[in-house]
Amino acid sequence: MHLSDFDYALPSELIAEMPLASRDASRMMLLDRGSRRREDSWIRELPERLRGDELFVVNNARVIPVRLFGRRAGVGAESPGRSRKSPVQREFLQSEIEVLLVRRLAEDRWEALVKPGRKVRTGERIFFGPALEAEILSRGTFGLRELRFSSPGKIEEALEQIGHVPLPPYIRRADQPIDRERYQTIFARQGFAAAAPTAGLHFSADLVERLKRRGIGLAEITLNVGLGTFQPIRTDQVENHPIHHETYEIPEETATAIACAKGEGRPVVAVGTTVVRALEDAAAKREGGENIPGHEHEAGEPLLAGKAEADLYIYPGYRFRVVDQLLTNFHLPRSSLLVMVAAFAGREFLLEAYRHAVEERYRFYSYGDCMLIR
Repeated sequence: MHLSDFDYALPSELIAEMPLASRDASRMMLLDRGSRRREDSWIRELPERLRGDELFVVNNARVIPVRLFGRRAGVGAESPGRSRKSPVQREFLQSEIEVLLVRRLAEDRWEALVKPGRKVRTGERIFFGPALEAEILSRGTFGLRELRFSSPGKIEEALEQIGHVPLPPYIRRADQPIDRERYQTIFARQGFAAAAPTAGLHFSADLVERLKRRGIGLAEITLNVGLGTFQPIRTDQVENHPIHHETYEIPEETATAIACAKGEGRPVVAVGTTVVRALEDAAAKREGGENIPGHEHEAGEPLLAGKAEADLYIYPGYRFRVVDQLLTNFHLPRSSLLVMVAAFAGREFLLEAYRHAVEERYRFYSYGDCMLIR
């Protein structure tokens, strides 16, 4: 499959820069894979659009403010009063450095994007304020660096004080106080995500209560969304794309709830592509005979509970093992997320729906509208 097969035209004004006044005010497009029909609706109508016995699975990952701004000290930097460097060199050393934490590697080590990173060398230190500093341990591809932090207190506490909300790159504004609440789902309670599981942003407490009254089950997983979710596909052949890895955890009670739903013929609805990735990766590992130490699994369970790293790449031709329906936002062209959704809905049917969304002025991406595919 060629990458150009997963492209579409989007006017920039349709990219949602701000959240709506209410979480459940978004539009929702309904896609029926069997009849290839579509219908325009609203997310607040979701409870009435369901059978009433579905199991919704949500991602409860918590977004932390991992965007930092600091100053570089250099390797063996001299104090300002004794510096022999030229004014240009001193200005370069004192210029602002942006660090975007991508993935936690250990208690004090993170993989991060550093800008401008071309001349930031291994061994240099970056100061983010009196509470936080980091050393560059190694350099990687596409601007990635490995950083080791030192802090008087916990890193998370320092991030909460001085970090910025890591809004996606297609949102061109600086983060605002409202983003601390709205770029976070109401399910968020654990983990260290560098991006929000955006399909969950549409759920308000009132909508969840209405779903429960309708008879809808709710289960949770945690997948720590990384910035790889925004990484473009850089290969001409879609199948050759090296997919990013993300850590996830599926509780025993969620695995049991999914097994019961599948056994009773009730639809499992994934709220977002992150849930699809966790559930299908766990099912693939189960089918492949893998196991996770400390977790006992029954023969009939469709997926593994416990912690693992998602390395599954889903593209058209993939056989879905767990997910029956998908609630998802609109995704970037030529992205692995669009490819994943195309595998679920069918490429041509999905791109027709995207063209319709553009014509009808739907709002796109993280703060935008959504679609329910079944």
